[in-house]
Amino acid sequence: MPDLTAITPHDPPRKLRPLSLGATLIVAALCALAMIWLNESTHRRITAALQSIQQLHSTRTTINGLARALLEAESSQRGYIITGDREYLTPYNAALAETERLLKDLTAQAPAAMAESDAMTSFVSLLSQKIGEMALTVRMREEERPEVVNFVVTSNVGLQQMRAFQAQGNALRALAQSLVQTKRAEIYRLLNVSRFGLAAGVLAAFLAFFLYVNQIRATRRADAQQQALLEAERDALESQVRERTSRLTELATHLQQAVEDERAHLARELHDEMGALLTAAKLDVARLKSRIPPGADDFTDRLQHLTETLNQGIALKRRIIEDLRPSSLTNLGLVASLEILCREFADRAALQVDTALEPVDLDPASELTIYRVVQEALTNIGKYAQAKKVMVTLKNYVYHAEVSVSDDGIGFDPSRLPQASHGLVGMQHRIEASGGRLDINAARGRGSRITGTIPRRAAKPQSALADAMATMSVSAQSYAMPPEAPTEAAAPG
Repeated sequence: MPDLTAITPHDPPRKLRPLSLGATLIVAALCALAMIWLNESTHRRITAALQSIQQLHSTRTTINGLARALLEAESSQRGYIITGDREYLTPYNAALAETERLLKDLTAQAPAAMAESDAMTSFVSLLSQKIGEMALTVRMREEERPEVVNFVVTSNVGLQQMRAFQAQGNALRALAQSLVQTKRAEIYRLLNVSRFGLAAGVLAAFLAFFLYVNQIRATRRADAQQQALLEAERDALESQVRERTSRLTELATHLQQAVEDERAHLARELHDEMGALLTAAKLDVARLKSRIPPGADDFTDRLQHLTETLNQGIALKRRIIEDLRPSSLTNLGLVASLEILCREFADRAALQVDTALEPVDLDPASELTIYRVVQEALTNIGKYAQAKKVMVTLKNYVYHAEVSVSDDGIGFDPSRLPQASHGLVGMQHRIEASGGRLDINAARGRGSRITGTIPRRAAKPQSALADAMATMSVSAQSYAMPPEAPTEAAAPG
């Protein structure tokens, strides 16, 4: 039995892989170079053949000219011999000069195949013999030797020479015509070669183009598949990013709200507990002060100092409470709270703070956001800006409110903020959590401007905006806003 284990299955036929784009371009380039070489070679050979044909035509024309010139010289020579009139020598000499010139042209124009032929040698020899025979006859006529002249005239020597010369000229013309036909046949052959070469080049170019299109289609299909995979992966990643961003935003908002709630709780505790303790201590000091006997100036001074310390503690307690949870925002409104905030900051930082505040109608959360943004911006200005003037504006629009804090300090580069600049990040998150946008414009040596836009839940009527403009609180009218030109500078925290 045959060994079945020795039988191996045939390999599956492999699909022909299309040529790569580089190989296709190489094939196309080779086809183009071949066509260029073929056309250039054919053009040179056709040009040479045409020049040879033109040269042969010029040679035939020269041969005809020699025959005419020799015939004219012979006619003039016979006229002089018969009549003896020297007037015939003028056209005779002119014909000989023309014959000499045409003979030089023939030697220079005749192609090598014709110039080295026996027919050309015989033609030139017969021409020389005929010219010599005519010159001898003319000389004999000038020497008054009529017997020689009569012999030349009555014999057929000149006629035979002339017929031999004409026959040799006809042979040269036939040779030239043969060469012309040969060159014409060569031109037709070259034209056919060029035509077939052009057809082959077009077919090769078409094949290369077909391969190129096939490769492009394969590449596009591969790119489309890769793009589909990338888009699917990108969509999955974007979904994850949106989900995690949403969770982080919710967490940040929750933490912010928790911070505000904790601040409110601390403010209440400080107001209720510490305020009561400080007030009780102040009342006890007042009772002790009323019971000090006269003359105890030392105890009086100490009680006075204690009273002042308690007053400072009460003022500190109020300022801390206002920082934690501004009571003026609830009791007096946003405009009054911002005026108080700006006035207290101007007193602490010894800066000129100008305000232009329009009354706005927003929900409490949005008003608190605006207050915190202004508070944080003023804090950064006091720490880093080295400014002399600050401008705080609050504008009321139909669909949104806009708050802006500008200074003329050293500025900073928003694109190079350090990672520890949590203040600006916190402001941006507060604004975005309210559905708004925070714009930061700054320049080195030209100050900075922070603008927050808070959307309004319901559009504000134009009449209400006009009323808000009429009741706008302005503390300065001539404040020059710092221009915008982003460059590198120090960054706030």
